[in-house]
Amino acid sequence: MKFGYARVSGLSQDLEQQKQQLIDHDVPEENIYAEKFTGTTEQRPEWQKLYKQLRKGDEVVFTKVDRIGRSVKVAIDIVNDLLDKGVKVYIIQLNNHVNRSDFMGKMSFNFLTIMAEFEHDMIVDRLAQGKAYAKAHNPNYHEGRPKRTITNRYKAVYEYSLDHSIRETALATGVSESTVKRIKRQVRQEGLNNN
Repeated sequence: MKFGYARVSGLSQDLEQQKQQLIDHDVPEENIYAEKFTGTTEQRPEWQKLYKQLRKGDEVVFTKVDRIGRSVKVAIDIVNDLLDKGVKVYIIQLNNHVNRSDFMGKMSFNFLTIMAEFEHDMIVDRLAQGKAYAKAHNPNYHEGRPKRTITNRYKAVYEYSLDHSIRETALATGVSESTVKRIKRQVRQEGLNNN
């Protein structure tokens, strides 16, 4: 069976282009797993769902190497694990299957994973430089997200979380688990009197 995996790191990024590429490479739309989640970890919910379904002889299609994982180690570990299970790995960017016995294919894959990690590190470095410059030149600079007002919706999320787990609260209220944790922390600090 043929599956596809699409991923973006930021909530504001769009998955549609990747999904269309996968469909164009004959992946049935219902077999595409897509999520907005960092690539520096293997503990991604949609990836875990897909991984549990994979059987020997199946094929997974990725648009690019950096969709597998941002770090060389994560990407190589995932691909080797899939190949060990007898799952074929096709990367549209390479226009080929990953084949450990093919020297050029292996070299291309390794090179692209190194470049993906390098690109990620460069972005992180540029962000750090930008923050350092802003701190030095802008007296009003404040790092991180501005603190949000505790709205009635936040209060409802908090109250639901008192009797339910973080995961259950996130699923029931439609916010992320990290947002539930942040709301709980903020409400505890400021109390429920804020509107």
